This record gives sequence, structure tokens and C-alpha cells, in this order.
Amino acid sequence: MGIRISVTSVFVDDQAKALEFYTDKLGFVPKRDIPLGEFRWLTLVGPGEPDGTELLLEPDQHPAAKAYTAALAADGIPSASFAVDDVTAVHADLSARGVQFTQKPTAMGPMVTAVLDDTCGNLIQLTSPA
Repeated sequence: MGIRISVTSVFVDDQAKALEFYTDKLGFVPKRDIPLGEFRWLTLVGPGEPDGTELLLEPDQHPAAKAYTAALAADGIPSASFAVDDVTAVHADLSARGVQFTQKPTAMGPMVTAVLDDTCGNLIQLTSPA
């Protein structure tokens, strides 16, 4: 069948602010920036992965999107999960650059996870092998 994920999304309260955070702080690379009326089709890819899965920074303008995102964050549930080589090292680097974490690096069986606040309404989980 060959099915695969090509685009996934996070709802954001401000696309410009999200673009700055996801590129300047997390290191994602802009892929598509297509004006669509008031908003943009704005996607990012991982550094070194120009053909990788695109992350869509989707406006949270629909009332259900705002409620969904707020409910997840209130309960500490990440909206997305990103893989890194070493969560502990990335946590130290991002913390030094002002990124706020709601969960420090924590061993969870074969994984280490940490959770950060993307400043756009989402909690984002980072994972790496233990």
C-alpha cells in the first residue's frame, strides 16, 4: 500500500510567532509558505530532511481547535512529539536559550522524554533513546 505521513499539524495561535519559535529555537526549516487569505499554508521540515514529513503551523481560528489545544495543554498532554538524538543535551541547550519546559528529561523505559511549551498554545514532547 505504501501509505505514509506527508503532513502533520499543530494548531497555533499566531503563525508568525510560531514560525519564529519553531525555526529560531527548535531549528526547523521553512518548506512552504503560501498565502491563503488571512492566513498561510506554512510548513516546516526537519534540518537535513528537505523531503521529510512537513509540520503545518495551522491557525487555531476554529473554536474547536482552540478548545482542543487548550484542553490538551491543561491536562499536560503534548500536541506533537519530535525525536532528537539526546533529550538531556537538547533540554540543556533550549533551556539556556529561554525555552520553558513543563517536564525535565525523564527516563521512561527505553526512552527519555521532556516536554516544552511552544509559546503558541502547545506542549511538545521531545524523545530520544535512553
